[in-house]
Amino acid sequence: MASRSSIHRLMNAARHVACPCHACNSSTTAAAGSAIGTMMSNARHMAAQPKNQDKEYAFEIAAANLRFGEGVTREVGMDFANMKARKVGVFTDPTVEKLLPMKMARESLDANGISYEVFNKVSVEPTDASWKEAIDWSRKHDFSHFLAVGGGSVMDTAKAANLFTVYKDSDLFDFINAPVGKGLPITEKLRPLIAVPTTAGTGSETTGTAILDIPSRNFKTGIANRALKPMLGIVDTLNTDSCPTAVHISAGLDVLFHSMESYTAIPYYERTPRPSNPNLRPAYQGSNPISDVFSLWALRETVKYLPRIAKDKHDKEAQQQMLLAASFAGIGFGNGGVHLCHAASYPISGLNKTGPKYKHPGYEVDKPIIPHGISVALTGPAVFKFTAPSAPDRHRLALSIFSGLSESDPSISRLPNQEVGKRLYDEIARFLDGLGVPRGLKAVGYNQGDVQRLVEGTLPQRRVLDLAPGIGDVAGEDGAEHLTTIMEDSLQY
Repeated sequence: MASRSSIHRLMNAARHVACPCHACNSSTTAAAGSAIGTMMSNARHMAAQPKNQDKEYAFEIAAANLRFGEGVTREVGMDFANMKARKVGVFTDPTVEKLLPMKMARESLDANGISYEVFNKVSVEPTDASWKEAIDWSRKHDFSHFLAVGGGSVMDTAKAANLFTVYKDSDLFDFINAPVGKGLPITEKLRPLIAVPTTAGTGSETTGTAILDIPSRNFKTGIANRALKPMLGIVDTLNTDSCPTAVHISAGLDVLFHSMESYTAIPYYERTPRPSNPNLRPAYQGSNPISDVFSLWALRETVKYLPRIAKDKHDKEAQQQMLLAASFAGIGFGNGGVHLCHAASYPISGLNKTGPKYKHPGYEVDKPIIPHGISVALTGPAVFKFTAPSAPDRHRLALSIFSGLSESDPSISRLPNQEVGKRLYDEIARFLDGLGVPRGLKAVGYNQGDVQRLVEGTLPQRRVLDLAPGIGDVAGEDGAEHLTTIMEDSLQY
């Protein structure tokens, strides 16, 4: 078997054999890459991609401008005045509306003479019905600018309202990711959106992603397009003070797995097909050198500070670092993407409404809920045991972070590649235990009889499954068999 270093040398050589731009003939590159494909199949147990599908050769980085500091929410009125906003649509939820973040936002808008209307009915874990209600309200007002004050649900709802205010005659499913929706490109310029997060989790203030639940399908999906990206994210360290501990933990778990999945996604140069036009390059592109920097920093900070938040939600340093980690992870996964944990989380939370009807402690809602971060974490140990053989060195680094050890520590550096996944499984499980996360799917009410439905609900999530090592980089692999194993391994741990 060829060594990893020799494979990388050949890959680099192949990528420079011929110009890989959209206009050039790629036959030379394809021929040079065929031998490498054979060795990669042996070395990483991956099948070569079809010859008629050229692989990607470039990546792009896009993120919102960020403003970070204590009390910076008070500047938002000046921002809209500077943009000469005609009328601002403000989105929040019934809880946040009563709290300091909205108080500061309102006072700033009023002080600067900004005309605005408030939609305060955003649903926690929004659905297609709640999105439609917000969209219908927004279309009636024809806002020139948008402001979101809240967690990921609020920011994502505001993104959707912005999109469909511009596209007044479009149906919701026109832009929802294929194959669930049509996944149409967004060619019109959207209106400026400022996002003010009140949780340290989704990173939605930095991304062009918006997620919703479709109860009729029993899973979540979303819209992913750079056009949805806020023009400014205002990250105010005062705004997470009122979060309950359970919300801090769930939001922090989202940060944890955003960073882990982005860092371990297939490399951008393994993604197919290469877009025929740069405008068609997806937001989620695969791991890349720039996303890696943001994702790794976020992973280290989360492993260090999330347990501190769980013990004392008023720990100011931990609050600050988790807010930064959420934004860093948002930049990482907003360009690199996520994969299996998030793909599986959508049916785990969606089916809960008609299945187990689990209601997570600490959430003051009148409906069953497996919070997003919890639903993502439930498969975490099994997912990274599965993905570890694809890139042992990356998973070994993650293992060292969870273990609190240096990569050079003999217990890490001398660990055989085939043992990395099992050790990482154990360390992630230990970390989740320390946060009081339910120990697997059975702990939230699922059982062996639900595995098939969970797999069926995961399979349509191609946008993220296609970035999963062992699935997205294997020709003709839909992932059903692997997903079944992951779900079964996640029933309890």
